[in-house]
Amino acid sequence: MTGTILSQSTVDGKDYILREITIQPGGTTGWHYHDGTLYAYVAQGTLTHTDSDCTTTDTYTKGATFIEPSGSNHVHIGRDLGTQPVVLYVLYADPAGSPLSESAPNPGCSFQ
Repeated sequence: MTGTILSQSTVDGKDYILREITIQPGGTTGWHYHDGTLYAYVAQGTLTHTDSDCTTTDTYTKGATFIEPSGSNHVHIGRDLGTQPVVLYVLYADPAGSPLSESAPNPGCSFQ
């Protein structure tokens, strides 16, 4: 997975960061969560998004939007199970100074 920050500003104690993320076929984001809310747009490919219960899976294709809520109780993974790269445009609305994501261990799912 690669990411490029396209724009960043801080307003009233929140960082607003616009980032382009590319996940190659077979790649993942790794298990993680966010300290703030994330808003995403799928520009290319198909993203498979699975929650920490290992059964709640959403598939987002080109043109789809989705929201990832904040907090360590929202651990998830994004995977590219397709044949072309997934390209996402993501807006992070984080508490100022927070990392873009926090790594989390695999919650026991049979895949990485």
